[in-house]
Amino acid sequence: MKKLSLFLLIAFAAVSLLAGCAGQPKTDTVSYALEAEPASLDPGMTTSLAEANVQAELFEGLTRLDQHNQPQPALAESWDISPDGKVYTFHLRPHLTWSDGTPLTAQDFEYSWKRVVDPEVASQNAYMLFPIEGAEAYNQKKATADTVGVKALDDQTLQVRLKDPTVYFLTLTALHCYYPVPRWLVEAKPDTWASDAAGLVGCGPFVITKWVHSSEINVKRNPNYWDQAHVRSERLEFPISESQATRLRLVESGQANLMVEPPPADQDRLEALGLYRVAPYLGTYYYVFNVQKKPFDDVRIRRAFALTMERQGLVEHIVRARKEAAYAWVPPGITDTATGKDFRAEGGPLQHEDAAKARQLLQEAGYTPETLPEVTILFNTNEMHKAVAEAVQAMWQKNLGVHAGLTNQESKVYLASRMEGNFQVARASWVADYADPMTFLDVFADADNDAKYHNEDYNRLIRQAKETSDQAVRMQYMHEAEKILFDDCVIIPIYYTTQPYVAQPYVKGYHWSPLGLIDLKEAYIDKKGDTK
Repeated sequence: MKKLSLFLLIAFAAVSLLAGCAGQPKTDTVSYALEAEPASLDPGMTTSLAEANVQAELFEGLTRLDQHNQPQPALAESWDISPDGKVYTFHLRPHLTWSDGTPLTAQDFEYSWKRVVDPEVASQNAYMLFPIEGAEAYNQKKATADTVGVKALDDQTLQVRLKDPTVYFLTLTALHCYYPVPRWLVEAKPDTWASDAAGLVGCGPFVITKWVHSSEINVKRNPNYWDQAHVRSERLEFPISESQATRLRLVESGQANLMVEPPPADQDRLEALGLYRVAPYLGTYYYVFNVQKKPFDDVRIRRAFALTMERQGLVEHIVRARKEAAYAWVPPGITDTATGKDFRAEGGPLQHEDAAKARQLLQEAGYTPETLPEVTILFNTNEMHKAVAEAVQAMWQKNLGVHAGLTNQESKVYLASRMEGNFQVARASWVADYADPMTFLDVFADADNDAKYHNEDYNRLIRQAKETSDQAVRMQYMHEAEKILFDDCVIIPIYYTTQPYVAQPYVKGYHWSPLGLIDLKEAYIDKKGDTK
């Protein structure tokens, strides 16, 4: 009986301890609820933020952005820049290795960057490397890989030749498409090397340990990372759910610490609890037309649909999160370096709202609401995207008399549909890769874009903006290009983004970039649980 009593007492204590720990943070683990299943963790091939946020912990570039979003030495410990600003010589840190202990060298960077612009690889990120001499020509099959201006001079020295002076190039080298990838693994499994946790090798602060698809990704501290002293957590966890409500429940129950884009209906409650935060975010949420699909192959129809939008009400009552209604492509927050003024403020609105004009354009194009071909809005599965699509659907019905169908797809399928042009009008968003208007305007600079749009005058202005070092002239070219984009009505901007997120107060050391990324390298759990 004494033994039984002792056993029951121990069991009761254990249950009590577990009950007391329920919902409490693991002191060595930070958990971020990921908003979508990554299509892949290949940093050269992927484009979404969900993927980039995980990749930022598994890989690293020559530079890494600091708390002020300035590039700092990472895998490169230093660099030299030629007087004309067109030749960069990077010096790698000594004794760098991949997470499995294999040496990491300048040759890995040369291979990885040339792979991104290889036309046979067909990476959607290729354009990000076009500032490099020969990269665009190689990507367009007009030159060979040997002409691309990236060369490993030795194991620790990488030389890069640019087409033109690119003031933001060091920021580019911090982006995921500039990360090195393990050549031996990519060549052994070109299509699957980054689609599972097994055998995945990186070079960042963490190494992957588990990937249950559409459920969770777990990583642990990389023992071979060069800067272990600044890695604060032993583990990171990324539970995955496309549902905003589900991700919020994970955070509020203590099963996760951070999540992005909480449901707008919960904003007031979360603010009262001290969990709601908003970070700056250089991005635009928009609808994109497939300009080669009927009825949107007619610019008058595109303009008609654009004119029926009622952005302010949509932002105030549905989107919320301190978003701003958008009437152009490049968002506020990017400085015109020639004048010191905001680029958006100088350019002004480029699209407006006029339901009567919309109905007139529909008629001029030879249609009535009844004879217009069926229209469908494509969006990826998400409560917010669904709410916006339903609101837009109602606006088009009210202001144009046209009923639009709605189609939602899980993120991986939706991204493929957009890339392949299998849509008429689709939800999209673009977040700046760097703080310059070119990061937005470059999106539509060739025919290989979601809109299937091509305008040689637009392309010429973009080329001229890239070739000149005169900032005043460069900015003027970009203003002119943006106007052409709206004369052709390629997109409907809906709102300029902010980054609303939910964070438990005991999570410290993370950093939200205005480029939309969260850096968890130095994130940790404060056991005292005081406010951030």
